[in-house]
Amino acid sequence: MSAPWKDLLKLIQAGDTAGTVRSVAAFDADARKAVAAELAPYLAAQNKAYAGRFWEWTGQLRPLLMAGVGCLGGAAAVTSWIFRRELRWRDPAGDDAPRVLGLIRTRPVEWQEDLARRTVLRLRADQEREWEIVAALVRATGIEPPDSDPFLTGWVRRLGSAPGADDPLFPHLAPRIFETAGLREAFSWPQRDGVLRLIESGRLDRGEVLGQVMGRLLRDGPDAPPVLAQLHDDLAPDLDEVAGRVRDYAAILPAAPVTVADMALARLRQADEAGRLEAELFAEAAGALAFRQEKKLVRAAVAWARDAAGRGPERVDAALGVVAAVFRQDTLALQEYAVRAAVRLAGRAGEEGRQAVLDAAGGLPAELREKIAGAYGEAIEADEAEAPALVAAPAPSLPSPIASPGELAEAVAAVGPKSGADTFERVLAGLAEWAHREPDTLREALRPWWHPLDPHLFGCHHPYGSDERLHQLLVRAVLAFASPEDSLRLTALIRGGRVNREGGGLDRLYEARARELIAAYETASAPPLLLATPTSGTGHIAPEVLLDRLERLASAGLEPLPADLAHALLRLPRTVGEAVAERAEKLGTRAGRECAAWLRGGGLPDPEVRCSMVKHVGYATGHVGYGWTREELQSELELPEPLHDLARRDTSWSSTMRWWPMAAPSHRELVAAHLLTALDAWGDGHLALAALAHGDGPAGTAVAHALAIGMSEPDVAKRAAAVDAFLTLAARDEVPAQRLAKAVAGLLPPGLVMLSRVVSALDEAVQAGAHAAVWPVVAPLLPRVLPAAGERPRNGLADLLAVGARAAALAGARGEIPELAAVAARKGSTRLVREAQRLHQLLAG
Repeated sequence: MSAPWKDLLKLIQAGDTAGTVRSVAAFDADARKAVAAELAPYLAAQNKAYAGRFWEWTGQLRPLLMAGVGCLGGAAAVTSWIFRRELRWRDPAGDDAPRVLGLIRTRPVEWQEDLARRTVLRLRADQEREWEIVAALVRATGIEPPDSDPFLTGWVRRLGSAPGADDPLFPHLAPRIFETAGLREAFSWPQRDGVLRLIESGRLDRGEVLGQVMGRLLRDGPDAPPVLAQLHDDLAPDLDEVAGRVRDYAAILPAAPVTVADMALARLRQADEAGRLEAELFAEAAGALAFRQEKKLVRAAVAWARDAAGRGPERVDAALGVVAAVFRQDTLALQEYAVRAAVRLAGRAGEEGRQAVLDAAGGLPAELREKIAGAYGEAIEADEAEAPALVAAPAPSLPSPIASPGELAEAVAAVGPKSGADTFERVLAGLAEWAHREPDTLREALRPWWHPLDPHLFGCHHPYGSDERLHQLLVRAVLAFASPEDSLRLTALIRGGRVNREGGGLDRLYEARARELIAAYETASAPPLLLATPTSGTGHIAPEVLLDRLERLASAGLEPLPADLAHALLRLPRTVGEAVAERAEKLGTRAGRECAAWLRGGGLPDPEVRCSMVKHVGYATGHVGYGWTREELQSELELPEPLHDLARRDTSWSSTMRWWPMAAPSHRELVAAHLLTALDAWGDGHLALAALAHGDGPAGTAVAHALAIGMSEPDVAKRAAAVDAFLTLAARDEVPAQRLAKAVAGLLPPGLVMLSRVVSALDEAVQAGAHAAVWPVVAPLLPRVLPAAGERPRNGLADLLAVGARAAALAGARGEIPELAAVAARKGSTRLVREAQRLHQLLAG
């Protein structure tokens, strides 16, 4: 240990940042070089020593940051040190930027500018602490800020405290505030207030900001940040400014979030009332609202049309066209509201408006058709319900196999936490093939990827223990081939410390295959091919392909790796002919006999799954004594003893849930039961649910509960994936309708499912042509959720009746539901009663 390092280490371990900075600033070149050589090994050793107890040495991280900035030689090395993952865990309280600037002050100007540019390019949007350092470097060196969106996003986040007049970044970044891709995450109420203060002080031009806000709202459409609507109103555009942008406001209406659409509607009505809105644009804008899904906006369209009709005879027909469009809404209350407006305007209707109303009225319920017929003096026949064709999501497909060692090296370099099971299978299969065909070429292609060895790349030295997640096991398998000696040392290093694993039996299928391949390459005993590589995007393996692979191994006198064989058998289709079993047995190998026995024994038996609610009691962290109790969904699996491990779930969450359907593609209940354990943090569970539907095997209790949860996802994109799963099952006539209705009803009381969201998902399924599958869900659900006399109805129940009516009409459903008849017989005109009456009459024919 060199003397400079020995002295500096005392300051680092004492958490003395100021002392570290003073000491480093006084070092000569030799001392800095000596310390630089010690930093990375020391950081790695501390990670290992304090694995799982990272908080015990966080005080050393800020001094270590300063030591690296002051002692490392190249700008690239200092950049890597500033962004070192472990150093992000330092105490957030601390002013790092001035200290960093002080340490690099003696470096050449060109070096400082190079460091500033490198750090800007390295910055990511979520790196808040690093942003302060990067911004200080850019300001100090005077370089023009590069066109970096993360850098701009970080600057926008700080608009809550409006930048000072002397901020050199202001002239470069202020004109681009509303251009950053991360605006939705970075711009909220504090940033809005900051922009308003900048306008008030004269540093931003109000008119330019108004134009930029409108441009961003138009560009983002359905993803527009609602706070921009408030900022727009805060800017208080006058009538001339509004009239000059009426086409922009109209373009916002069809898809914008409700808050944004409300703002645009208010401005359009302002222009209309002032006579500054053309009739044609009025019809276009109000008509766009009439086709929205949000009831509030649809009612607003009818109200606007009704009021606009009073501003001149030329507006009446345009207003009736808007009102007629609302006739096609599925909600009875909206239809009634529109019919009242149409009746009110009947005496002033021109031929165009009259015809629009009569053409649209055929889709109304009988009672409302009669009102239109009486007001317009013409009989109206009911339209025949046109059932849309069922549109199901396409089945998943596999990427093309890796065609060369170079392509494999590129694929390995791209492997990361977001890689999917298809990537895992493609890389593993490519490794086995090219390691056998062109081992020397492959090693040479892989060398730039791993050499020199960085344990962090393989999940080692993580602050809370080494990672052995699936993507890291995959790259470790590649390293085991490329450099068995380094892989052996890495394996020993990981075994010596704490290891982070996740997931249950389905993750272990992938883990076991990766681990045995690592061991095989480390001992130079790897096979020339793998058995479990799927031949279908669902994860299935064609039986003939598996037999071809077994024959190749048998001809080479080799037996397959055990986990590889086990997973290959699990991926076979549910039904395989006796000829395949006979062919496997004729191989005369242990693997062939196992395959034949598996096929003749029927493979993995379908598990018995039970779902139930259990009480969970705990204490919120930091609030001992304040207990909380909640109900959680628990799924129980029963499998025979030799396969019992597949039913075991070690954690309640996994980052690779989306991999599970491909793991056991013939056993949907098994996969769904595992998904249910991740109820509190589904992550990518919606992707797993969509893929699950394309598999095989019974869709029973577990699938029904997974569907219910997925269809109640608050995130619209995730809920859409559950709808895709429903549509896939509907196209195959495999929707577990009775079980799904029971699951939804059972998950409502503990709040694990929201009826309004489930109804929205069912409505989407009807629109996609799955009405014949939706009605068998709604029919048994209604008796479970309709309120008894005196009970308060659930939120979304009237919408459920409306969706049920549409599905029943398209499916031609008939029959009696006593609970529905009881609600329909009640007095009153609430929406619930009116929707119940409509559905009851429809079912009665």
